[in-house]
Amino acid sequence: MLDQVRERIRYLHYSLQTEKVYVYWAKAFVLWAARTHGGFRHLREMGQAEVEGFLSMLANEKQVSPATHRQALNALLFLYRQVLGVELPWMNDIGRPPERKRIPVVLSAQEVQRVLELMTGTESMLASLLYGSGLRLREALGLRVKDLDFDRHAVVVRSGKGGKDRVVMLPRTLVPRLREQLNHARALWGQDRSSGQSGVFLPHALERKYPRAGESWAWFWVFPSPRLSTDPQTGVVRRHHLFEERLNRQLKKAVAQAGIAKPVSVHTLRHSFATHLLQAGTDIRTVQELLGHSDVSTTMIYTHVLKVAAGGTASPLDALPATAI
Repeated sequence: MLDQVRERIRYLHYSLQTEKVYVYWAKAFVLWAARTHGGFRHLREMGQAEVEGFLSMLANEKQVSPATHRQALNALLFLYRQVLGVELPWMNDIGRPPERKRIPVVLSAQEVQRVLELMTGTESMLASLLYGSGLRLREALGLRVKDLDFDRHAVVVRSGKGGKDRVVMLPRTLVPRLREQLNHARALWGQDRSSGQSGVFLPHALERKYPRAGESWAWFWVFPSPRLSTDPQTGVVRRHHLFEERLNRQLKKAVAQAGIAKPVSVHTLRHSFATHLLQAGTDIRTVQELLGHSDVSTTMIYTHVLKVAAGGTASPLDALPATAI
Protein backbone atom coordinates (compact mmCIF):
# COMPACT_ATOMS: atom_id res chain seq x y z
CA MET A 1 0.00 0.00 0.00
CA LEU A 2 2.79 2.42 0.88
CA ASP A 3 4.46 1.72 -2.47
CA GLN A 4 1.18 2.62 -4.17
CA VAL A 5 1.10 5.90 -2.22
CA ARG A 6 4.65 6.73 -3.35
CA GLU A 7 3.88 5.81 -6.95
CA ARG A 8 0.78 8.02 -7.05
CA ILE A 9 2.55 10.97 -5.41
CA ARG A 10 5.39 10.79 -7.91
CA TYR A 11 2.94 10.51 -10.78
CA LEU A 12 1.33 13.76 -9.63
CA HIS A 13 4.77 15.40 -9.23
CA TYR A 14 4.37 16.16 -5.55
CA SER A 15 7.51 17.08 -3.62
CA LEU A 16 9.67 14.54 -1.80
CA GLN A 17 8.71 16.16 1.51
CA THR A 18 5.01 15.66 0.74
CA GLU A 19 5.74 12.04 -0.13
CA LYS A 20 7.46 11.46 3.22
CA VAL A 21 4.63 13.12 5.15
CA TYR A 22 1.79 11.29 3.36
CA VAL A 23 3.53 7.91 3.67
CA TYR A 24 4.11 8.57 7.38
CA TRP A 25 0.44 9.33 8.08
CA ALA A 26 -0.83 6.43 5.94
CA LYS A 27 1.39 4.04 7.88
CA ALA A 28 0.39 5.58 11.22
CA PHE A 29 -3.30 5.22 10.36
CA VAL A 30 -2.99 1.55 9.38
CA LEU A 31 -1.00 0.68 12.52
CA TRP A 32 -3.41 2.57 14.77
CA ALA A 33 -6.40 0.79 13.21
CA ALA A 34 -4.68 -2.59 13.70
CA ARG A 35 -4.04 -1.88 17.39
CA THR A 36 -7.53 -0.50 17.96
CA HIS A 37 -9.45 -3.27 16.17
CA GLY A 38 -7.21 -6.19 17.11
CA GLY A 39 -5.65 -6.87 13.73
CA PHE A 40 -4.97 -5.51 10.28
CA ARG A 41 -7.93 -4.72 8.04
CA HIS A 42 -8.04 -3.69 4.43
CA LEU A 43 -8.41 0.05 3.94
CA ARG A 44 -11.57 -0.45 1.89
CA GLU A 45 -13.17 -2.06 4.96
CA MET A 46 -12.58 1.09 6.98
CA GLY A 47 -14.33 4.39 6.52
CA GLN A 48 -15.58 7.48 8.27
CA ALA A 49 -15.64 5.98 11.77
CA GLU A 50 -12.03 4.84 11.60
CA VAL A 51 -10.74 8.05 10.03
CA GLU A 52 -12.54 10.25 12.56
CA GLY A 53 -11.39 7.98 15.37
CA PHE A 54 -7.77 8.35 14.27
CA LEU A 55 -8.08 12.13 13.99
CA SER A 56 -9.77 12.32 17.40
CA MET A 57 -6.91 10.35 18.90
CA LEU A 58 -4.43 12.84 17.42
CA ALA A 59 -6.36 15.80 18.81
CA ASN A 60 -7.24 14.44 22.27
CA GLU A 61 -4.44 12.04 23.19
CA LYS A 62 -1.51 13.35 21.17
CA GLN A 63 -2.75 16.96 21.35
CA VAL A 64 -1.26 17.80 17.97
CA SER A 65 -1.54 21.31 16.55
CA PRO A 66 -4.35 22.20 14.11
CA ALA A 67 -1.77 22.35 11.30
CA THR A 68 -0.61 18.79 12.04
CA HIS A 69 -4.24 17.67 12.33
CA ARG A 70 -5.03 19.08 8.87
CA GLN A 71 -1.88 17.51 7.48
CA ALA A 72 -2.95 14.05 8.69
CA LEU A 73 -6.46 14.57 7.31
CA ASN A 74 -5.14 15.63 3.91
CA ALA A 75 -2.89 12.57 3.82
CA LEU A 76 -5.82 10.22 4.52
CA LEU A 77 -8.05 11.95 1.97
CA PHE A 78 -5.25 11.54 -0.58
CA LEU A 79 -4.97 7.86 0.39
CA TYR A 80 -8.65 7.17 -0.22
CA ARG A 81 -9.23 9.41 -3.24
CA GLN A 82 -6.00 9.14 -5.19
CA VAL A 83 -4.67 5.70 -4.22
CA LEU A 84 -7.80 3.64 -3.55
CA GLY A 85 -10.02 5.60 -5.93
CA VAL A 86 -12.71 5.86 -3.27
CA GLU A 87 -14.85 9.00 -3.30
CA LEU A 88 -17.41 8.79 -0.52
CA PRO A 89 -19.82 11.47 0.76
CA TRP A 90 -18.45 11.28 4.31
CA MET A 91 -15.11 12.67 3.16
CA ASN A 92 -16.60 16.15 2.89
CA ASP A 93 -18.30 15.86 6.30
CA ILE A 94 -15.15 15.31 8.36
CA GLY A 95 -14.54 18.26 10.65
CA ARG A 96 -11.44 20.35 10.04
CA PRO A 97 -9.87 22.35 12.87
CA PRO A 98 -9.85 26.10 12.22
CA GLU A 99 -6.57 27.61 11.18
CA ARG A 100 -4.96 29.76 13.83
CA LYS A 101 -3.53 33.05 12.66
CA ARG A 102 -0.46 33.64 14.78
CA ILE A 103 1.69 36.75 14.64
CA PRO A 104 5.14 35.68 13.39
CA VAL A 105 8.33 36.19 15.36
CA VAL A 106 10.27 39.09 13.81
CA LEU A 107 13.76 40.36 14.56
CA SER A 108 14.60 44.04 14.48
CA ALA A 109 17.19 45.24 11.96
CA GLN A 110 19.70 45.58 14.79
CA GLU A 111 19.01 42.02 15.97
CA VAL A 112 19.44 40.68 12.44
CA GLN A 113 22.77 42.47 12.18
CA ARG A 114 24.00 41.04 15.49
CA VAL A 115 23.02 37.51 14.50
CA LEU A 116 24.60 37.68 11.04
CA GLU A 117 27.84 39.06 12.50
CA LEU A 118 28.09 35.99 14.75
CA MET A 119 27.64 33.50 11.90
CA THR A 120 30.45 32.16 9.73
CA GLY A 121 31.09 30.27 6.51
CA THR A 122 28.47 29.19 4.01
CA GLU A 123 25.79 29.29 6.69
CA SER A 124 26.43 33.02 7.19
CA MET A 125 25.92 33.69 3.49
CA LEU A 126 22.79 31.52 3.38
CA ALA A 127 21.28 33.40 6.32
CA SER A 128 22.09 36.71 4.63
CA LEU A 129 20.45 35.51 1.42
CA LEU A 130 17.29 34.42 3.23
CA TYR A 131 16.98 37.77 4.96
CA GLY A 132 18.01 39.76 1.89
CA SER A 133 15.70 38.01 -0.60
CA GLY A 134 12.89 36.51 1.49
CA LEU A 135 13.58 32.98 0.25
CA ARG A 136 12.44 29.87 2.05
CA LEU A 137 15.32 27.64 3.14
CA ARG A 138 14.54 24.90 0.61
CA GLU A 139 14.25 27.47 -2.16
CA ALA A 140 17.71 28.83 -1.33
CA LEU A 141 19.32 25.39 -1.01
CA GLY A 142 17.70 24.29 -4.29
CA LEU A 143 19.17 27.16 -6.31
CA ARG A 144 21.06 26.19 -9.47
CA VAL A 145 23.88 28.21 -11.04
CA LYS A 146 21.57 29.27 -13.89
CA ASP A 147 19.13 30.81 -11.37
CA LEU A 148 21.50 33.63 -10.39
CA ASP A 149 21.32 36.69 -12.64
CA PHE A 150 24.15 39.01 -11.58
CA ASP A 151 23.49 41.51 -14.38
CA ARG A 152 19.90 42.18 -13.29
CA HIS A 153 20.62 41.47 -9.60
CA ALA A 154 17.84 38.91 -9.55
CA VAL A 155 17.31 35.36 -8.30
CA VAL A 156 14.88 33.10 -10.17
CA VAL A 157 13.05 30.73 -7.84
CA ARG A 158 11.95 27.57 -9.66
CA SER A 159 9.08 25.42 -8.40
CA GLY A 160 8.70 27.16 -5.07
CA LYS A 161 5.90 26.35 -2.66
CA GLY A 162 2.86 25.31 -4.68
CA GLY A 163 5.06 24.64 -7.72
CA LYS A 164 5.20 28.35 -8.61
CA ASP A 165 8.13 30.27 -10.12
CA ARG A 166 8.97 33.82 -9.11
CA VAL A 167 11.79 36.37 -9.23
CA VAL A 168 13.29 38.04 -6.15
CA MET A 169 16.07 40.55 -5.67
CA LEU A 170 19.71 39.55 -5.37
CA PRO A 171 21.26 41.80 -2.69
CA ARG A 172 24.18 43.72 -4.21
CA THR A 173 26.23 43.36 -1.04
CA LEU A 174 26.14 39.56 -1.45
CA VAL A 175 27.49 39.52 -5.03
CA PRO A 176 31.20 39.11 -4.10
CA ARG A 177 30.44 36.33 -1.61
CA LEU A 178 28.12 34.55 -4.05
CA ARG A 179 30.78 34.64 -6.76
CA GLU A 180 33.22 33.15 -4.29
CA GLN A 181 30.65 30.46 -3.44
CA LEU A 182 30.29 29.67 -7.15
CA ASN A 183 34.07 29.22 -7.38
CA HIS A 184 33.86 26.69 -4.54
CA ALA A 185 30.89 24.95 -6.19
CA ARG A 186 32.69 24.82 -9.54
CA ALA A 187 35.62 23.03 -7.91
CA LEU A 188 33.25 20.32 -6.64
CA TRP A 189 31.54 20.16 -10.03
CA GLY A 190 34.90 19.64 -11.74
CA GLN A 191 35.77 16.96 -9.19
CA ASP A 192 32.53 15.09 -9.94
CA ARG A 193 33.09 15.32 -13.68
CA SER A 194 36.64 14.04 -13.39
CA SER A 195 35.54 11.05 -11.29
CA GLY A 196 32.59 10.23 -13.57
CA GLN A 197 29.89 10.76 -10.93
CA SER A 198 26.24 10.94 -11.94
CA GLY A 199 24.89 14.42 -12.58
CA VAL A 200 22.74 16.28 -10.08
CA PHE A 201 19.04 15.57 -9.69
CA LEU A 202 16.79 17.15 -12.33
CA PRO A 203 13.09 17.80 -11.71
CA HIS A 204 10.26 16.03 -13.51
CA ALA A 205 11.31 14.21 -16.72
CA LEU A 206 14.21 16.49 -17.66
CA GLU A 207 16.74 13.78 -16.93
CA ARG A 208 15.19 11.56 -19.60
CA LYS A 209 14.66 14.41 -22.04
CA TYR A 210 18.16 15.86 -21.59
CA PRO A 211 20.34 12.99 -20.30
CA ARG A 212 23.52 15.10 -20.00
CA ALA A 213 21.93 18.23 -18.50
CA GLY A 214 22.50 17.01 -14.94
CA GLU A 215 26.24 17.01 -15.62
CA SER A 216 26.28 20.60 -16.90
CA TRP A 217 27.58 23.52 -14.86
CA ALA A 218 24.35 25.49 -15.38
CA TRP A 219 22.29 22.89 -13.47
CA PHE A 220 24.80 22.42 -10.64
CA TRP A 221 23.88 23.46 -7.10
CA VAL A 222 24.88 26.90 -5.83
CA PHE A 223 25.23 25.32 -2.38
CA PRO A 224 26.43 21.76 -3.02
CA SER A 225 27.01 19.27 -0.24
CA PRO A 226 30.66 18.42 0.43
CA ARG A 227 29.71 14.71 0.38
CA LEU A 228 27.98 12.43 -2.10
CA SER A 229 24.71 10.78 -1.07
CA THR A 230 22.15 8.29 -2.36
CA ASP A 231 19.09 9.78 -4.08
CA PRO A 232 16.11 8.41 -2.05
CA GLN A 233 13.87 8.25 -5.12
CA THR A 234 16.21 6.68 -7.67
CA GLY A 235 18.94 5.07 -5.55
CA VAL A 236 21.62 6.86 -7.64
CA VAL A 237 24.72 8.08 -5.80
CA ARG A 238 25.17 11.75 -6.66
CA ARG A 239 25.82 15.16 -5.10
CA HIS A 240 22.89 16.84 -3.43
CA HIS A 241 22.67 20.34 -1.97
CA LEU A 242 23.59 21.19 1.62
CA PHE A 243 21.71 19.53 4.48
CA GLU A 244 18.94 21.79 5.80
CA GLU A 245 19.76 21.37 9.48
CA ARG A 246 23.25 22.88 9.13
CA LEU A 247 21.95 26.43 8.94
CA ASN A 248 19.39 25.96 11.70
CA ARG A 249 22.04 24.75 14.16
CA GLN A 250 24.40 27.67 13.58
CA LEU A 251 21.55 30.21 13.57
CA LYS A 252 20.25 29.08 16.96
CA LYS A 253 23.78 29.22 18.35
CA ALA A 254 24.25 32.78 17.05
CA VAL A 255 20.87 33.87 18.50
CA ALA A 256 21.89 32.54 21.93
CA GLN A 257 25.26 34.30 21.72
CA ALA A 258 23.53 37.55 20.74
CA GLY A 259 21.36 37.32 23.86
CA ILE A 260 18.10 37.45 21.90
CA ALA A 261 15.24 35.99 23.94
CA LYS A 262 12.97 35.06 21.02
CA PRO A 263 12.05 31.65 19.52
CA VAL A 264 14.04 32.24 16.34
CA SER A 265 14.10 29.75 13.45
CA VAL A 266 15.39 29.96 9.90
CA HIS A 267 11.93 31.08 8.77
CA THR A 268 12.20 34.09 11.12
CA LEU A 269 14.62 35.64 8.61
CA ARG A 270 11.88 35.51 5.95
CA HIS A 271 9.38 37.05 8.38
CA SER A 272 11.87 39.81 9.16
CA PHE A 273 12.46 40.44 5.45
CA ALA A 274 8.74 41.02 4.83
CA THR A 275 8.19 43.15 7.92
CA HIS A 276 11.18 45.39 7.27
CA LEU A 277 10.12 45.93 3.64
CA LEU A 278 6.65 47.02 4.74
CA GLN A 279 8.18 49.18 7.44
CA ALA A 280 10.26 50.91 4.75
CA GLY A 281 7.10 51.73 2.78
CA THR A 282 7.14 48.94 0.18
CA ASP A 283 3.72 48.24 -1.33
CA ILE A 284 2.10 45.13 0.17
CA ARG A 285 1.35 43.69 -3.29
CA THR A 286 5.06 43.86 -4.10
CA VAL A 287 5.90 42.08 -0.85
CA GLN A 288 3.25 39.47 -1.68
CA GLU A 289 4.91 38.75 -5.04
CA LEU A 290 8.38 38.60 -3.51
CA LEU A 291 7.21 36.10 -0.89
CA GLY A 292 5.25 34.03 -3.41
CA HIS A 293 1.96 34.21 -1.49
CA SER A 294 -1.14 33.23 -3.46
CA ASP A 295 -3.37 35.59 -1.49
CA VAL A 296 -2.56 39.02 -0.10
CA SER A 297 -4.39 38.07 3.11
CA THR A 298 -1.43 35.82 3.95
CA THR A 299 0.93 38.77 3.60
CA MET A 300 -1.34 40.97 5.71
CA ILE A 301 -0.22 39.10 8.85
CA TYR A 302 2.94 41.23 8.83
CA THR A 303 0.93 44.42 9.15
CA HIS A 304 -0.11 43.29 12.63
CA VAL A 305 3.54 43.32 13.65
CA LEU A 306 3.92 46.83 12.26
CA LYS A 307 0.93 48.17 14.19
CA VAL A 308 2.71 47.46 17.45
CA ALA A 309 6.26 48.11 16.28
CA ALA A 310 5.40 51.49 14.80
CA GLY A 311 4.15 52.76 18.16
CA GLY A 312 1.33 54.64 16.50
CA THR A 313 -0.97 54.29 19.52
CA ALA A 314 0.35 55.70 22.78
CA SER A 315 -0.15 53.80 26.02
CA PRO A 316 -2.37 55.52 28.63
CA LEU A 317 0.43 54.96 31.13
CA ASP A 318 2.59 57.40 29.19
CA ALA A 319 0.02 60.14 29.79
CA LEU A 320 0.42 59.95 33.56
CA PRO A 321 2.85 62.27 35.38
CA ALA A 322 6.27 60.75 35.98
CA THR A 323 5.74 61.07 39.74
CA ALA A 324 2.77 58.69 39.57
CA ILE A 325 4.71 55.88 37.98
